[in-house]
Amino acid sequence: MEASRRDFVRTAMYLGIGGVVFSGMGWPFARKKGENSPAIAPGFVPGYLALQRSGELKRRGEALWALMERCGLCPRECGVNRLEGEEGFCRASSKLEIASYHPHFGEEKPLVGEGGSGTVFFSNCGLRCVFCINWDISLEGRGETRTITELAEMMLDLQERGCHNLNVVTPTHYSAHIVLALGLAAARGLRLPVVYNTCGFEKPEIIEKLDGIVDIYLPDFKYARGEMAARYSSGAETYPEVTKAALLEMHRQVGVAEPGSDGLIYRGLMIRHLVMPNDVCGTRQVIDWIAGNLPKDTYLNIMSQYRPMYKAFEHPDIARRLTREEYAEAVAWAREAGLTRLDIQS
Repeated sequence: MEASRRDFVRTAMYLGIGGVVFSGMGWPFARKKGENSPAIAPGFVPGYLALQRSGELKRRGEALWALMERCGLCPRECGVNRLEGEEGFCRASSKLEIASYHPHFGEEKPLVGEGGSGTVFFSNCGLRCVFCINWDISLEGRGETRTITELAEMMLDLQERGCHNLNVVTPTHYSAHIVLALGLAAARGLRLPVVYNTCGFEKPEIIEKLDGIVDIYLPDFKYARGEMAARYSSGAETYPEVTKAALLEMHRQVGVAEPGSDGLIYRGLMIRHLVMPNDVCGTRQVIDWIAGNLPKDTYLNIMSQYRPMYKAFEHPDIARRLTREEYAEAVAWAREAGLTRLDIQS
């Protein structure tokens, strides 16, 4: 997933208008504009439609926006005034920055289908991992300033292209912008399920504000040990505890991810875990926690794509690729734990 994601982002950036975001261009793997659109199951109704009609969607977006005055959108709680142009730990101000958007065919199969997952890649990140495969976007902030209206237009364009969902990638620090854009797009006919594609380092009280807005949560569960999170993700020592609480809230909202008759998932929790060299991520503890605190049929993607990027070579324990034996051991642990819905790379 990670390698293909990076390839897609880079290609989009090279082909993009202004070098970053493209719109209205023919994407080689996407359906033609307007063809069989929207590509969602008959009868599916995203929760945000009712919230948009009642005005609640706008109220929640405005509440999230107000939190940027003394920013507490992520667990860093750096407290800067992003509304006055200050940049948080994530390096974002209140200006919306987007690296690319396009139909993505490298995500999990139940999200991709034939039309692709409609991804929007946001610039900057609050976790700031030393091994980030998208470091130029997440850490260096490559991207272009866009308006909330433009984001809404991107959402509608992805729907018109036949994407099966709207996949917001690294959304935490722009959650207010996303919710407000959803309101604009829903008023103009957006009907795609929303995928909240996150590093997992989320405040449960912020996730609560997304209840009824997000249809599919797609979080990472990166670390079981705080000292490893602190070492490799810029001092995020609280990552395990914070992420566990966020996962429980996500599951409370959307439940188990069950594929529909078309094989696609429209609602539910889908967890990713990237297996890393020398077990720095504590894979067995991650798996045991999921098995002990969530249903055994919780969707878990055990990812084998780790490769050293960015500053990983400065850390000997993660300066190499994963071995086949390490990955096979992780899969064996998941099966021993009784997890039944595993996405395993061959």
